[in-house]
Amino acid sequence: MADDLPAELDVVILGTGLPESIIAAACSRIGQRVLHLDSKNYYGANWASFTFSGLQTWMTDCQKEEIAAEEPEINKENILENEEPLLLTQQHKSIQNIEVFTYSRNEDSENIQELGALGVNPELLTTQSPEAGAGTEASIEQPNIVAESVDQTQPQSEATADREESIESDLVTNDVNETDPSPAAVNPTETQKTVSYSDIVREGRRFNIDLVSKFLYSRGLLIDLLIKSNVSRYTEFKNVTRILTYHGGKIEQVPCSRADVFSSKQLSMIEKRTLMKFLTFCANYEQHPEEYQDQEDCTFSEFLQSKRLSASLQHFVLCSIAMVSKSAKTIEGLTATQHFLRCLGRYGNTPFLFHMYGLGEIPQCFCRMSAVFGGIYCLHHSLRRLLLDTRTSECTAVIDSRGKRISCRHVVIEDSYLPKISCTQVCYRWISRAILITDSSILSSDSDQEISVLTVPPDDDHETTVHLTELCSATNTCMKHTYRGAEQEKPQVLWVLYFNMRDSSGIDRQSYTGLPSNLYVCSGPDPGFGYDGAIQQAENIFRQMFPAEEFCPPAPNPEDIIYDGEPVAQPDPEDPDQSINLKAETSPENVSDPAEEPQAE
Repeated sequence: MADDLPAELDVVILGTGLPESIIAAACSRIGQRVLHLDSKNYYGANWASFTFSGLQTWMTDCQKEEIAAEEPEINKENILENEEPLLLTQQHKSIQNIEVFTYSRNEDSENIQELGALGVNPELLTTQSPEAGAGTEASIEQPNIVAESVDQTQPQSEATADREESIESDLVTNDVNETDPSPAAVNPTETQKTVSYSDIVREGRRFNIDLVSKFLYSRGLLIDLLIKSNVSRYTEFKNVTRILTYHGGKIEQVPCSRADVFSSKQLSMIEKRTLMKFLTFCANYEQHPEEYQDQEDCTFSEFLQSKRLSASLQHFVLCSIAMVSKSAKTIEGLTATQHFLRCLGRYGNTPFLFHMYGLGEIPQCFCRMSAVFGGIYCLHHSLRRLLLDTRTSECTAVIDSRGKRISCRHVVIEDSYLPKISCTQVCYRWISRAILITDSSILSSDSDQEISVLTVPPDDDHETTVHLTELCSATNTCMKHTYRGAEQEKPQVLWVLYFNMRDSSGIDRQSYTGLPSNLYVCSGPDPGFGYDGAIQQAENIFRQMFPAEEFCPPAPNPEDIIYDGEPVAQPDPEDPDQSINLKAETSPENVSDPAEEPQAE
């Protein structure tokens, strides 16, 4: 209850997205009193993951947010003489233009009503029959339809608005049973089974569908932070098994390790040697400045051409290894390629990891850490006003959604809660997202447990690259399906969700007007492939608040925590192992122990 919340705290945080959750964990870890709120009834904000039914509820909630909220009355007893209230917005328009398409057979049409029963506005739903060409409209074989990109910097108002600037997609797939008989041994017309919409609804709790599409670099900032802070004890990962690209009208697997290169059937022997020589150079390119210093002002694409890489090799390096645009400069491309190579082999044959049960688990891991060290959490609970001291222009207190005044020293807020008056000079970009559920993989293989990332390059320089994530049931993000018979050339799309997500990652703090100096703004997910932007933002905000403190210091293991009233064990100088165990609580050397690294199966 609101009455149970403390009247005075050090840090109040509104929003449970990834940057806010990291800040909450970092502040609680150094002994700050933290209150962490979210107006939603789930963790993660736009970083969240949902079951299938939960996703339906999320869509409905997004529509409700378009309805104007009544401004609550001010209890003047909570406002001191030298304070001025600043009203926060209750309309979070960071998601727009939701469109849902269900491609079901005629005999399943009666089950479509179940979607409305789960709380989805029937006007959002469009159904098509496979006989009418369903599946080809959103197929990866038609990237110009899936990946239509238009530069748009203002919020869209129509449900059919153009798909904007940066486009990402998730392709959640089901699997092939390893024990199934071969196609030659059975009659495909009798044994082939397709997943219907009713099957998806029935198995909806087996889905954990992400609102954002990202992977973790095995040597990225997020993995380093998980290990250093000991938050890795709450995490579990799967290694990405394939890196794919759309090239020459078809999907191909990208060879990235030495074994992949020399076993590749799509490269000639000359191309294999050329690629290995180039990648060897990129791994330590700083030691050979004579190779690139005359071309630092050139684009990375031009640099690749100068190295006499074939067109296929240039495509692989530019789009799927460096993952940079054609306009990227040489140093940017070399740095990205080097980072890719250094991530290879740490946990598997690719540089990337994917979080089990969806990416929405990651913010919750940091929330758990904050709660362990005293952080207070309230979902479905928000702030209504900031109280500003007219003499210092600082926020001295906040008024929550139930009218309680809470004094605080610092306020961290996700940008969708900011007052409208503070955002009049801000121009947002928008990310177009597509989530597809299909009946098979986009590229057949001997395994039914592939986790893939596919890069679809733009047709021209005015469009942007599409990153598509394909997940299998081994990640606990989708239902398992027994797919029998000969595999089709391309998957059939069963269900599609399109929406636009606001991108505020590139907006400078000074662009917002009228905000107090001790209020810190966090942005939602950026269009980048990894998490570095969110980690850097969280660390920068923490250092502004507490410049003399360590960011996310290592947390002790549960067995090393001494609770009030327990006797403190004295170290035995004749027992070196005991001395080491006592140091484990604070010794930074222990955080690099491989046993404490995230689990990658």
